[in-house]
Amino acid sequence: MESLAQRAALLRESLHKSQQATDAVVSILGSFDSRLSALDSAMRPIQVRTHAVRTAHENIDRTLRSADVILTQFDRTLEAEREIQKGPHENLQGFLDAVDRLRTIERFFSSNRSYRSSDGVLNHVNALLSKALVKMEGEFQNQLSQRSKPMEPDRLFDCLPSTLRPSSESQPEGGKNTSSENQQNPEAAVYSPPALIEPKFVPLLSKLAQQLVQAGCQQQCSEIYSEARASALESSLKNLGVEKLSKDEVQKMPWEILESKIGNWIHFMRIAVKLLFAGERQLCDQVFECSQSLRDKCFAAITKNSLATLLSFGEAIAMSKRSPEKLFVLLDMYEIMCELQTEIDTIFVGESCSQMRDSALSLTKCLAQTAQKTFSDFEEAVEKDATKNIHTDGTVHPLTSYVINYVKFLFDYQSTLKQLFQEFKKEDGTGSELAAVTMKIMQALQNNLDAKAKQYKDPALMHIFLMNNIHYIVKSVRRYVLMK
Repeated sequence: MESLAQRAALLRESLHKSQQATDAVVSILGSFDSRLSALDSAMRPIQVRTHAVRTAHENIDRTLRSADVILTQFDRTLEAEREIQKGPHENLQGFLDAVDRLRTIERFFSSNRSYRSSDGVLNHVNALLSKALVKMEGEFQNQLSQRSKPMEPDRLFDCLPSTLRPSSESQPEGGKNTSSENQQNPEAAVYSPPALIEPKFVPLLSKLAQQLVQAGCQQQCSEIYSEARASALESSLKNLGVEKLSKDEVQKMPWEILESKIGNWIHFMRIAVKLLFAGERQLCDQVFECSQSLRDKCFAAITKNSLATLLSFGEAIAMSKRSPEKLFVLLDMYEIMCELQTEIDTIFVGESCSQMRDSALSLTKCLAQTAQKTFSDFEEAVEKDATKNIHTDGTVHPLTSYVINYVKFLFDYQSTLKQLFQEFKKEDGTGSELAAVTMKIMQALQNNLDAKAKQYKDPALMHIFLMNNIHYIVKSVRRYVLMK
């Protein structure tokens, strides 16, 4: 019992000591909490200062990067300014690159107005661009003046198919030259439009034009280009032999001179459309690649007067007094206009050229109408021929040989005549209309010969006269057929 009491006393003493130890540990932990709170309070200002330093460092980095970008723009501005001050004469490509850089710099500062220096830099850049614009206009004009030289006739002739180049051989009088393969099939001929400006200068002209257009100077650019090229084109045609003649001057010319000028006109039309106008269209498309409307506008301004000069001569011929000897040149003129019509529609494309296309088509129709009326005039003239001089021996009358030669020449124009008749009567292309016209002419000749035969008092001579003329007609037709 006593032992149990001792153990209980020891247990109580142990528990008491354990409680004291626990209380001591709690007290120690409580002091740690106080110390940690004090430490946290002491560290908070340091943490705030560290965050502020880090933020400031990031801001400094961003500012340095921005400053570096701005300084780079300043450097580029100074480099561009030096090129602008030197002008485009020494280094045109470098000048154009400088203008491009200035435009880039302008866009940069326009989109970063927050920079304090933006307004000042923009004013300076815009002043440089204005100065560059004046110099570009001058350079554009200078380059065009230097490069736009008239084409010499020999260079143009070299661009023609060999069978269409001028030669010392004369054309057959009165009829159509059918010995040339290209004249029988003009579409098969190969034409090579000349380079009106050396190809190496065209890209630079295009870049100058693009810069001027981007700057809103379309009108000035168009006027400079059109004036230079129109002058060169008109000089090329003048060197070729194209004359500015009024309709009154044309209609008063002697037929011998006029016939020669008509032959030249046909040659000029082919060269103008297939070589010069085609070359101008190609050059416009290259220089004004940046603007379709500007291409068409400039091309129309360049070619308007030259085309009008050529068409005016054709209109004067079509409106002149009709006569049988003019029919063949009218057919030649109609034929070349038909040949060129498709190319005219292709080259003179766009609203700006619509009046010029219409003028060319109007001339084609006018020539067709005049040629058709000349047929009727010829038929009437044959029937009403009142010459009294018949041979006493009943030989062939001069009217017969004249009409037969005329008809033979007509058949050299079969394809042209078929096309002409289709203009008005929508023929099926079988040649029936040509045959009908020929029969009318031959019937008119027959009626006239019958009337002339009655001038013979001797019936035998009258029949011999008719027989000789009919035999001449038949023999001439057979000979013509064999030749063909």
